[in-house]
Amino acid sequence: MASSFNPALAADFARSYGFHYDICDPVTLVRDVLFEMERGLKGQSSPLLMIPSYLRPGSQVPLGKTVIALDAGGTNLRAARVRFREAGKPEAEGTRKAPMPGTKGRVGAAEFFDQIAALAGPLIQEAEKDIEGIGFCFSYPMKMKEDGDGLPTGFSKEVDAPEVLGRSMGQGLREALARRGIKAPERIVLLNDTVATLLSGLEEIPPDGGRNKGPDRYGVGGGAVVGFILGTGFNTAYPEKDIPKIGFHSEEAPQIVVCETGNSLPRYLGTLDKEFDAGTKHPGCYLLEKAAAGAYLGPLTFHILKQAIADGVLVFGRSAEFAAWPVLETRTLNEFSHAPLSREGPIGELFAGDELDAIRTFAYLTSIVTRRGALFSAAVIAAAVERMKAGHDPFVPVRIAVEGTTYMIYRGMREALESSLNVMLNRESPRSYVIAPVEQASLFGAAVAALSR
Repeated sequence: MASSFNPALAADFARSYGFHYDICDPVTLVRDVLFEMERGLKGQSSPLLMIPSYLRPGSQVPLGKTVIALDAGGTNLRAARVRFREAGKPEAEGTRKAPMPGTKGRVGAAEFFDQIAALAGPLIQEAEKDIEGIGFCFSYPMKMKEDGDGLPTGFSKEVDAPEVLGRSMGQGLREALARRGIKAPERIVLLNDTVATLLSGLEEIPPDGGRNKGPDRYGVGGGAVVGFILGTGFNTAYPEKDIPKIGFHSEEAPQIVVCETGNSLPRYLGTLDKEFDAGTKHPGCYLLEKAAAGAYLGPLTFHILKQAIADGVLVFGRSAEFAAWPVLETRTLNEFSHAPLSREGPIGELFAGDELDAIRTFAYLTSIVTRRGALFSAAVIAAAVERMKAGHDPFVPVRIAVEGTTYMIYRGMREALESSLNVMLNRESPRSYVIAPVEQASLFGAAVAALSR
């Protein structure tokens, strides 16, 4: 039986609606991000907020120290005692978890901090030696202070704690511990998850980019580290030498800046992207995130596939049933994409045994959306490397630390991102870099932050 799968028709459909990755110029993508970064650093109008963290990544974390690491990033709050031993990775001890304060109903400020202290306090009391500090990864919008504290400016809908907004997180925790008769360590450092990823990469990825943990054997030191998150959300952080809007300049000790690159405005968005954006909760915002991050890849691809059905590009017997679905979650799409020919799961069950060509078209269009998201993702990483003017020394690789399930498990994303990044970074001359996922980035990054100021 002759195949009816027509990749040229599917590709032309993608180009006609402006979402094919081959209409995107990689050089222009990187330059656009660099332009937005420059304006954000100067305090000028820019979709990239370029938020100073007031954290300066050190070349090596002091060994033999013990800190408390807190991670508040979703429905749960985690806490652990982390030891930096003489050799090997940092080790988490006594890890415990509780619902994030405010996810089980509204809480006042005192109750909010008391619940955090109830989790962290016993870890301090049970420690065999003095706690050197507390690193608190707080993955909600936050205004950072020069002393390492942070003031929350908003919460996602799951957390109902309006009294906490604008309050000092570190001071609030310190007071809550005191109410329990526990003396807090002198250092309490707030950071977001992208900074935590960077700091975790600083500790986990060896200076020479290799996989064997150990001292620098060659005396050339370690290169810069970029933190990149591609999970449900999207963000980038890197060390910056010049932040004019706060009067900061340091060649020798740059501080980490959180770009908020999910807000970037890529010029290569088509009509279906704009239609999809108009139906989201925050139209006109987070446009790059909506093209690449896990919260949106499923729904965006669904919007595109429904148009392909309407245009007769994607044809199968139960297409009308599929198009009538209220939503397509990224998780469901990814599960199908990993084993489409099994015809299992909510999507696979829609296709009859003789509709393999329809499955091919479905998978082909999905892969185009994925590859474009990967291209956008690579561009923001490449822009950070370009901004730092790093990677030219062949012995000092840029270390790109990545965290997030979309990067790790979404079908085709990691391979396409790393391929695009290689082209972007080596277009004019060879660049030395290594890109690697980091484990427990939020927890271990928070622990490193407690010793990094």
